[in-house]
Amino acid sequence: MKKSKKPQINPKIEPVGEIKFTETLKWHKWLVFGFGVLIYLNTLSHEYTQDDAIVIYDNIYTKAGITGWADIFTKDTFAGFFKDESKLNLVSGGRYRPFTLAMFALEYQLVGNNPWLGHLINVLLFGFLCFVIYKLLEKLFCYRIDNQANRLLILSISLIFAAHPIHTEAVANIKGRDEIMAMLGAVLALYFLIKYVDYKEVKFLIISLVCFFIGLLSKENTITYLAICPFTLYFFRDLSLKNAIFKSSYLWISAILFLVIRTAVVGNNFSNPPLELMNNPFIKLVNGEYIPFEFSERLATIFYTLGKYIQLLLFPITLTHDYYPRYIDIMHFSDIMVIVSVLAYLFLTIIAFKSLKTKSIISFGIIYFLITTTIISNVIFPIGTNMSERFMFMPSLGFAIVLGYFLQRYIFEKFGKNLYFSTLFIIILLFSIKTFSRNEVWESDFKLFTTDVKTSTNSAKVLNAAAGALSTESVKENNLEKKQEMLNEALGYINKAIEIHPTYKAAYFLKGNIFNYLKDYEGSILSYETALSFDNQYVDAKNNLAITLREAGKLAGEKENNLVKAEQFLAKSDSLKPNEPETLRLLGVLNGIKGNHQVALIYFKKVLQFEPNNANANLNLGMAYRNTGDAAIAEKYLKKAEQLDASLKRK
Repeated sequence: MKKSKKPQINPKIEPVGEIKFTETLKWHKWLVFGFGVLIYLNTLSHEYTQDDAIVIYDNIYTKAGITGWADIFTKDTFAGFFKDESKLNLVSGGRYRPFTLAMFALEYQLVGNNPWLGHLINVLLFGFLCFVIYKLLEKLFCYRIDNQANRLLILSISLIFAAHPIHTEAVANIKGRDEIMAMLGAVLALYFLIKYVDYKEVKFLIISLVCFFIGLLSKENTITYLAICPFTLYFFRDLSLKNAIFKSSYLWISAILFLVIRTAVVGNNFSNPPLELMNNPFIKLVNGEYIPFEFSERLATIFYTLGKYIQLLLFPITLTHDYYPRYIDIMHFSDIMVIVSVLAYLFLTIIAFKSLKTKSIISFGIIYFLITTTIISNVIFPIGTNMSERFMFMPSLGFAIVLGYFLQRYIFEKFGKNLYFSTLFIIILLFSIKTFSRNEVWESDFKLFTTDVKTSTNSAKVLNAAAGALSTESVKENNLEKKQEMLNEALGYINKAIEIHPTYKAAYFLKGNIFNYLKDYEGSILSYETALSFDNQYVDAKNNLAITLREAGKLAGEKENNLVKAEQFLAKSDSLKPNEPETLRLLGVLNGIKGNHQVALIYFKKVLQFEPNNANANLNLGMAYRNTGDAAIAEKYLKKAEQLDASLKRK
């Protein structure tokens, strides 16, 4: 095998100062890898959280293991979770991210419903991504001159990226692997494309195309590297922009192949998103109906979220997994933060293109950030939510490049290495502490939802999620006072969620469940009926309503001695869920008490059809026959009841 030819420019190491820098260079990339792994080690014992249900433990294709791969690669990513094709329209444009789903299926095949392996792989992949980023930056910044300043720049950028707390959602949540794999595929594609340009060996081009294709199969935002790659070649190789675009055009082979497959699987339906607030944040309630935002409201709200991203990158102090409506309210161009955001992006755009000819690193970092942000901005197409921290996973590298270069240019070069190292250490330390502590919040759904609801106080979705987590946890609580306190807190959250989103059927459904736990059956019935008024095909609400009506009827008859009320509830329960044995039994008992023994007989016969070996069912039917005067048949069923359960006594 022939050795690769060296590129035209052969970089030389130029040590600066007293540090024997050449002796430590080989350890830098491993330091970055180790740091990226270490900072997320406290996630290994965590449970499944948030959207892990969609792609792992509630996805029928993932749970099928490797036998589910055929469906994973030929269906929408959410198909295995929704199990109903009509629900796929809730997400505009569909989702086709089979690669990470196939990874999850393999892991499920190996360890079953156990999250530890998924967390471990996420941590290792993130460490490897940080390693690859270091190697890519080495290719970029040390191409001409490999000196201490450039090496420090590479190291600082890599460590800033690894430490940044905004990445916690992508790494601590197993589902976030799509972000990691998408960026890993994109960065490796760029790395090997540069090697192809430098060495002219086809093998590097082939590896680049394969990596890019894997990135696209992991998440669609990899496609932004079709623009990143030519800009990178323009900035860091002696190529005109036109020539850089030509050299990068090979990546379109992978992109077109992906788009053809994606279209064949999920179609190309980018129709208007539904008028449902949890899937379309750009709608508002007017006269009891949701209508789309005005254009200026939509654009102002988008600019506000773009400004929010910059704020979170600079000061990642208050983080949350949930930015659903109305965490981000309806914004207008008269709002000061919208104006600030517009000016900030205008400033960044001017700086980026003003320095384009001089090929400034600041310009490159800004262009990288802007390009990778476009696809998650809601400008090109709707993404179903206002914003999310995981959406900054890829763009944050541009931020790290700008911050790293700023520290070197304005601190290292002007004030010396002592202040530089001190400043860099403080930034990375603060980021690391926040990342480590934020990881702990991702331990479980209960901890995540009940923590973030205190930050996303106006998000209907997290208010609903926190209420659900509290009500579910209350079932395990033996202390009645504590149980009541948890349910009351849940009720407070759910009421606020409904206040924000008055037609939120899932919130009304959950409110019905909470009232059930509180034994407030009439409140529960009203909540389920409200949910069904928004969607009369809401199966879970219909089933729970039937059960609640049954329990309310039982309570009215046994405790309140109100037979009229009991019969109303039980009859309605039977109409919603016919032939449910316990409801039939209660209707039989009620009619027996009222003296309608022939009617009672009909109900008890139905019960026995479904439960022929139920001792109580035989006893009830025998007593009903006795009450109708048919002693011979009564004796038959009474004897069978005693045979099935000797403890039963005849009344």
